[in-house]
Amino acid sequence: MFDFSRLKSVADISRVQAQDRPDAVALDFQDRTTTFGELDERASRVAQGLMALGQRPGARIGYLGKNSDRYCEVLLGAFKARCVVVGVNWRLAAPEIAYVLNDAGCDVLFVGRDYYDMVDRIAMETPSLKTVIAMEGGHNRYESYDAWRDAHLATDPMLPIAPDDDIIQLYTSGTTGHPKGVQLTNANYLAIFQCLGDMPLGSYTPDDVVLIAMPFFHVAGVNIALLSIGQGARGVILRDIDPQEILRLIQTKRVSYAFLVPAVILFLLQQPNVHDIDFSSLKNISYGASPISDAVLTKARETFGCEFLQVYGLTETTGGGTFLPPEDHDPARGRLRSCGKPAPGHRIRILDGNGRELPPGEVGEIAISALNVMKGYWNKAEATRTAVVEGWLRTGDAGYFDEEGYLYIHDRVKDMIVSGGENIYPAEVENAIFGHPAVADVAVIGVPDERWGEAVKAIVVPKPGASAAPAEIIAYARERIAGYKLPKSVEFVQTLPRNPSGKILRRELRAPYWEGRERQVN
Repeated sequence: MFDFSRLKSVADISRVQAQDRPDAVALDFQDRTTTFGELDERASRVAQGLMALGQRPGARIGYLGKNSDRYCEVLLGAFKARCVVVGVNWRLAAPEIAYVLNDAGCDVLFVGRDYYDMVDRIAMETPSLKTVIAMEGGHNRYESYDAWRDAHLATDPMLPIAPDDDIIQLYTSGTTGHPKGVQLTNANYLAIFQCLGDMPLGSYTPDDVVLIAMPFFHVAGVNIALLSIGQGARGVILRDIDPQEILRLIQTKRVSYAFLVPAVILFLLQQPNVHDIDFSSLKNISYGASPISDAVLTKARETFGCEFLQVYGLTETTGGGTFLPPEDHDPARGRLRSCGKPAPGHRIRILDGNGRELPPGEVGEIAISALNVMKGYWNKAEATRTAVVEGWLRTGDAGYFDEEGYLYIHDRVKDMIVSGGENIYPAEVENAIFGHPAVADVAVIGVPDERWGEAVKAIVVPKPGASAAPAEIIAYARERIAGYKLPKSVEFVQTLPRNPSGKILRRELRAPYWEGRERQVN
């Protein structure tokens, strides 16, 4: 078991393994492998390059691209330069990407080939962006990443890093239609390493092979990559979620650990050749971001033949919260509806509307206290004060504890939809639809979906004398928001239910779709 006390800061992640095992493979990506020694050296070059660009401690560095080994070089290099990596969700629409870059104040952006055109398109909307580096090269104006990196000395700057230094800023959906930047610190990450390294989810050895499948704009993607590198395992990086490629890598690379969202586990089970794959190397599949159905989990346990572990956490808690251990995945124990008990180092309470703690069996808002709770939302002091009260993060999820201390998610306090592991706020979608000339009013809700957990549904009041087909409404929104936020269905009504102050009564709209279900989230 790795001794996490050896890490005095996140910048030590590559240093320690480069000292211990410089020639062992750290990263395995497509046709490239990178040793721990090479990774640490390249991180130092990136750090020197960032400092040469005038990036001072605390500067926000944008990254827009699919998963690759080069991302890890940039991330670890930014740690050494005391800069903050802003992982931009590449599924966002152009206006949303511009908003994130402007909100973070990025003047340096690393961009993957798939998004060169996107960055060109938003150039006028991102005036502070001064330097764009092309990760795969081949752009007529942006410098190639390899050439830029290798132009700098491999001298580790050895800058002191404070516990409260921001190191990563990830954007999460916003209640008002704009995403919020979650500030995660050096201390947050040292705490989550200690937590996850004590659990089957993240306790790796140098003999283990870890599949790094979640996107790097997602806290789970970053966490699994850093846990793998920090403990000296071999990290196999998946560029895109491709079920056939996942099956191939598990078999050919002899993968022992993987973290996947339930939708991806379902996709794997639906592959026609899944029973032809050798899964004997798998030790543990962990999952989170949304619940998993009993049927899918039962079939997955039979098919993959390994342990399963569930995690409930948030970006705001650096991914920490509760975990349901492998032994509680036995259907006979009756725990599959639970998301487990508090993870090491976490305190969890159920609070009523006045902030008072509720006893077991009573539903209230889930609040979490831990060393890995975020510093706050970037440039949003009021939102931070509302979310973190006296050190307790108000999650917006409603749940209850049973008498044995297992947590159950019942509903959401906030009007959030979780589809395929992605958080979506109705306000984001409603704002994108409202401008359509045929729309007088609109409400967006989440409805049950067997594949994605929940699906976005728009309920539209048309303007008098106007009409629009559902496909037109969806196409209009597509120009303004990411594809995963788009309504899967549109229903037209004469009026929307509102309270006396004008607030939409979403629970009334949701009720027919969730009738007869044990919980009001899927």
